[in-house]
Amino acid sequence: MGGSRYLTRAGRSTLTIIVVTLNGGIIPALPPQSAPTLTRVTLTANLTDSTEPGLLRAAAGAGALAVTALWAAQIEPGQSFIQVAAHFAGLQAEYGVLIALLLMARVPAVERGVGADRLARWHAHCGRATVALIAAHACLALWRAVTGGGGMTPAAALTALLGAALFFTAGVVSARAVRRRVTHEVWHRVHLLLYLAAALGFHHQPGGSDLRHPVPAACWLVAHGCVAGLLLWFRVVTPIRAALRHELRVIRIENEAPGVFSVYLFGTDLDHLRAEPGQFFRWRFLSRGLWRTSLPFSLSAPVKGNVMRITVKVVGPHTRRIRRLRPDTRVLASGPYGRLTDRRRTMRKVLLLAGGAGITPIRSLFETMPGEVTLVYRSRTAEQLALVGELERIAARDGKRLHLLVGESPFDTPDLLRLVPDLAGHDTYICGPDGMVAHSIGVLRAAGVPRARIHTERF
Repeated sequence: MGGSRYLTRAGRSTLTIIVVTLNGGIIPALPPQSAPTLTRVTLTANLTDSTEPGLLRAAAGAGALAVTALWAAQIEPGQSFIQVAAHFAGLQAEYGVLIALLLMARVPAVERGVGADRLARWHAHCGRATVALIAAHACLALWRAVTGGGGMTPAAALTALLGAALFFTAGVVSARAVRRRVTHEVWHRVHLLLYLAAALGFHHQPGGSDLRHPVPAACWLVAHGCVAGLLLWFRVVTPIRAALRHELRVIRIENEAPGVFSVYLFGTDLDHLRAEPGQFFRWRFLSRGLWRTSLPFSLSAPVKGNVMRITVKVVGPHTRRIRRLRPDTRVLASGPYGRLTDRRRTMRKVLLLAGGAGITPIRSLFETMPGEVTLVYRSRTAEQLALVGELERIAARDGKRLHLLVGESPFDTPDLLRLVPDLAGHDTYICGPDGMVAHSIGVLRAAGVPRARIHTERF
């Protein structure tokens, strides 16, 4: 395989550039590590304002059991198996819709505790299960109607048909084979229609026979009202309030590397955002072609006074439009979100692994994390390395270690152990492409790093 080039930099130490073949076992001799500045590090792993994944899973499971109990309480003598099964599938399908919407409601405590990437994966799994339940409910209800077991009101039938069609359309567009072939705009617009589909499903059930008694119907109404309230508050009201308070505007755009640029934004009272290094916001730029979509970008530097910065890699039409934004463009930002922060830290020593555009949150952590911090930044070519000058200055100022790995071949466990000999004694933060993150987790686990000390975030 082709060689990779190690550019190894450490604070107040010499620069070493050695061409190596990662799978050939040739590893560069690293320069001696300079003594880091002694800093008192308090490790608390403060999670008091977040929701842990296990707690959220338990709550969702308890809700599913409650829906099952609601279904069982409505079973009456003489009902056929098809009728009972159709009711069960219908109720669980609508509950799945509520959970899928709740996972994407952007509740800050949930986002911080679970992580946006994990919430997105859960949302996708929940969506697939929900579409399957809707299909089962529709088939069973149709079978019952055809065999003369009764039906539903015309209004309930119409809303059921429209809602199911919208859910099936979203399911098809979200399938991996299709998703790769449609634009983000199409995918986003189809998913916006799911709010209408959820409303149609809610309207359909009282008109059918899934909810025949007033108490279950009242419980169903409360559950839908709570989810609708969270969606309205955190996805609509909160961003508008933040926009009115912080008045974010683009002040300038600077190139960082080929296809990579930074956007500097000015606002007021930015300290009230309580944004932490490693977190991200969802940005809605009020410009033609961008205002309808909010895009997630991490802070690539700590908030300083009234200035925020994000660093963006051009990957499609939206990011190309952001590159052409004019100064004074208004911006709506919701957040901060994400759990790739110093709060997850449990060890004094920290290893930061970044690949490609994943350097954006890692760069912010590299600047602000105290103690013994090592950054390994991976890129296919030296030209694609972004923010290197800033990283070098941080390393030189704070005595932190910076390793730049350039090449096509992935690093393996011996490579990383040569760079960081006591790897098992580190907390590790990873951000980059999915393949790089998955490979890095395998390398770290093989080196003895516990999974609980490997922290990742995907977007």
